[in-house]
Amino acid sequence: MADTIITSEASSNSSQLNPPSRTICRVCQKQFSQYTCPRCNTRYCSLPCYKSHSLRCTESFMRDNVMEEMQQLEPGDDTKQKMLDILKRFHSEEEAESMDDDNDGSAESALSEETIQKIMSGLEISFDDLSTEEKKHFQRAIASGELSKLIEPWEPWWLKPSAKTISLSRDGTQRVQPITKHEPDPSDLTYEFPPGPETALPPVNKLSSSEPSPLLAIHLVDILYSYCFTLRLYNGDWQSDPVDSATVVLTISLVWGQSGQPETVSEALSYCLEQTCSPAFRHMGGPQFGLGVIDDVASLLSLGGDGLICALCDLHRMLTAGLKEVKTEKVRNVKRTEMKAKLKSGERKVYFLICWVREQPHEAWSSLADLVMAEKNATMGYMANAKGSWKAQKKEDRKGKVIIEEVL
Repeated sequence: MADTIITSEASSNSSQLNPPSRTICRVCQKQFSQYTCPRCNTRYCSLPCYKSHSLRCTESFMRDNVMEEMQQLEPGDDTKQKMLDILKRFHSEEEAESMDDDNDGSAESALSEETIQKIMSGLEISFDDLSTEEKKHFQRAIASGELSKLIEPWEPWWLKPSAKTISLSRDGTQRVQPITKHEPDPSDLTYEFPPGPETALPPVNKLSSSEPSPLLAIHLVDILYSYCFTLRLYNGDWQSDPVDSATVVLTISLVWGQSGQPETVSEALSYCLEQTCSPAFRHMGGPQFGLGVIDDVASLLSLGGDGLICALCDLHRMLTAGLKEVKTEKVRNVKRTEMKAKLKSGERKVYFLICWVREQPHEAWSSLADLVMAEKNATMGYMANAKGSWKAQKKEDRKGKVIIEEVL
């Protein structure tokens, strides 16, 4: 037999006079093997042999590898680039696996064989390492949304059945605290829903001598929209970049970003929708995505005061984490100082809102949820019937009308 398979075990006393034996490719059995499958340890000589030796093996390895790396990503300046690199790796391998099963190597891969072999060998590949054609293909994949399809859809915690069971004590803390040897981490993503306050909440009159603004319920809608939008944008993982996440909240919110004082649910949601449709966030889906976020706001409100407190606590932790990162930055400039001031102010306002929500009657939230859904339906009507700008048409139709919204 001409193509004898030689075992790869070499004697411990091998030397230049007695070199270690080489192994024939286990797939084609024609060439010497140069690589080893990291999943099943099969020896192979080239990309076609790797693709054909076991589709199940290559697919499961790549999926497991991507999921493991994504879970281990630490927040930092290069987090986004690392994420793109991982997704690129997964996408490229799936394209390679979906190629024609012919082993003659005539099919053209998205990445060159040299690049893929580097990846399979465990070497890090940056965008600059790609050829001009590979860079164009990767950029087209980003622009077309192909890479986003590889990210597992996130299920918002407020839509889970467990969210309806949230129950806090009268002072706002968890009724049942888990017994653990270690201090619980509120940012732990294994929670079914964000934990409530870690300590008892003080009465609102202890935080401020003046009466709370009658517009707080309207401002709450604005803040909840910003929170839901940000979590949707980051697929539920604001911990990956607290500073940018907090920046998005400030950008979407009229109350925080512009120090606005919306007087109606319509005014609050109109501004949020306008920001959602801005060039910075248009890629999220525009008006239709914004309408979905309004549904999220209504769902949160339907959970009642305890669910809202958990949501606001999650937002408070986001702002606190963002503030902590901003403080550790060595470079001092006007923009950093301004961001620090906004995060500090937002942190205080959210805590006040948490305490205020605890003191409101349960039925107030169902009424506010109904107002939010009514505004959504009205907005859908404007979008369907108005010529030109739906926002301009909405303002025109409301001229001369007195809008009274009694919530609390």
